[in-house]
Formats: sequence, structure tokens, C-alpha cells
Amino acid sequence: MKKRAADYKPMSLFLDAMPAVSGNSVNGLGETEYRAPSPFFWHPPARQTHGELQEVVVNYHRRSAEMRAVFTPAADRGPDPVEISEVVVNKSAEQLTEMIKTFVLDNEGDLIGITPMRPEYVYEGYKVEHKNVIIIGVSMDYDKLKQAPASFENPAAGVEVGKQYNRAARVSRRLYNFISKQGYVAKAWAGPYASGLSMMPAAIAAGLGELGKHGSLINQQYGSSFRLSAVTTDMPLKYDQPADFGAEDFCLVCQVCTNLCPPEAISNDKQMVRGVEKWYVDFDKCIPYFGETLACGICVAVCPWSKPGTAPRLAEKMLRRRVRKAEKAEPTALSTSVKIK
Repeated sequence: MKKRAADYKPMSLFLDAMPAVSGNSVNGLGETEYRAPSPFFWHPPARQTHGELQEVVVNYHRRSAEMRAVFTPAADRGPDPVEISEVVVNKSAEQLTEMIKTFVLDNEGDLIGITPMRPEYVYEGYKVEHKNVIIIGVSMDYDKLKQAPASFENPAAGVEVGKQYNRAARVSRRLYNFISKQGYVAKAWAGPYASGLSMMPAAIAAGLGELGKHGSLINQQYGSSFRLSAVTTDMPLKYDQPADFGAEDFCLVCQVCTNLCPPEAISNDKQMVRGVEKWYVDFDKCIPYFGETLACGICVAVCPWSKPGTAPRLAEKMLRRRVRKAEKAEPTALSTSVKIK
């Protein structure tokens, strides 16, 4: 059962590991000027401010045998890399894109989008020199996810997160090898541990979803019940467009994740983050509960979009509402123009 926010007290284990610098400051909360994101919680400890906290959280989660089994280098995260073919497959961008998308969907992937590389997709201190980003999504088992928050007694939700990160890694590594065999350079990127590529903004640009109030993507098929991996490459490809199906409008009025977040980390209002007004989850409030509950996941599980079969209906509903709103606005504009004449 969820603890009421007023009663929730973070464990000293996690509070004692919090550095003097706020995670929100590192993330750029309140900054009005654009800058690239800073390496953070899931980056190598030597490259970020919260390395000690990462170690404490990870070690705590590893007390669960089930969590250790999925969050381990021994887990199946895909094949070893192959050498790049000396023979380049000479096909059009359209043909290569069709090949890539078919391959991903035939090899454990559920979603795929492609977008050109941009500076804001790269963390400070890193370089990603490829021209294109292929974003891959893999869906989660909702029956496991809805058991969040995980605990040592019932770690099902946290274990499911680990399983899907591993599946996403397998897809990205298989795709890397497939692209290499076509004679093009590429690199696979997989979570949860981060490297140079910031996948979330690339996923939005590639059409995999809209940013939700809970800080996760909302997809019009799977809601927020999916995980990401990526491949960057110089292979010529056709780009997808950002999705706009009304999730933004929905989050403006929905209170579910906000009301059910035990540490009250989710705000009802957008905030300025590195020069962009966006939904933002308070890291300093979220992470102790995330650590205590083996990766939490409440906000994703309770999101109305995440329940199987719901997202397509909600997307259709929100788009119809937008059309009706536009139709109502048109007569008003016409009436105003007539009066002016």
C-alpha cells in the first residue's frame, strides 16, 4: 500500500549518500539558458556528482536475488559486435529505412523511430559523431508493472524493468551488427547505465511519444509502459516526425501520478529546465523512494495511458477533442471579422 506523502520519511541510508549539490541543480532546474545535459545518476561515478548515491542504491537493490539476476553483466543483453563489412550495400535511404524497421520489429523490438542527431542529445563531456539516431522501444508486462512499488517481498515490477532493459539492449546490439554487415558505421546504446547519448529528447523527436507529467514518455500504443535503447549510425535513413496526439493536453488536467507519488516529486506545473519549459520530476524527492522500493515505477504503472488497450482510445479521444475545440473557435473568429467590417 502506498504511504501517504505526509507520513513518508526517506531512509537515512539514502539521505546520507546524497551529495551537497542538489540533483535538480545538476539537471538545470530553473536555468533559463540552453545548455547540454550534465552527466548524472546513471553515468560512471567518476563523471558525475551522485556516484556514491548510485552505489548505495544499486547495492541495496542487489540484496534481492531476483534483481541481481536481471541487473547483471551476465544477463543476456545481445551478441558481441561484428566487424564492419568492407562492401557497402548501395540502396536508397527509403529502402535502408524499411530494412532497419523490419529488422527491429522482427528482433524483439516493439517501436522504432529515426531522427537526425542534434547537440542536445549528447551529454556534456561526450561526443557522438554519427549523423542519425535510431530509437527503439520495448513494451513492458503491465501485469508485472502494476505491482509497483517493488519490494524485497515482491520485486516483480523492478525485475520487469531489468528484463526489458536487457531486451532493449539485445535489439540494439543485433541492429548494430545488422548495420555493420551492410557496410555502415554504428554504435549501440542501452540502459539503464548511461553514456554519451541522451535518449529521451531523441525519442520525442523520433515520434515515440510525448513527455508526460511523470517525466516518462507517453506512447500512443503502449502508454508509458516501455523502455528505450538506441543505435546511432551514418547510414542514410528517412526521418520520422514528432508525435502529437494529445498526451500533453491530457497531462495538463490529469492528477493521477501527482496524487499517487509518495514523496510528492511530481509537480502539476511545468518548470524551466536548461532553457526549456517542460514537465520535471524533483530528483531529490524521487530518488530515496526509488532506492527504497527497488526502482518504484508507481507513476508509470498508474498512468491512465499505460493500461493495455487504453492509449489508442485516449489518443483518439484527445484528437477529437482538439478538432471540436478548433471548430468552436472558427465561428468566433468569423464573427469578430464581420463586426470589424
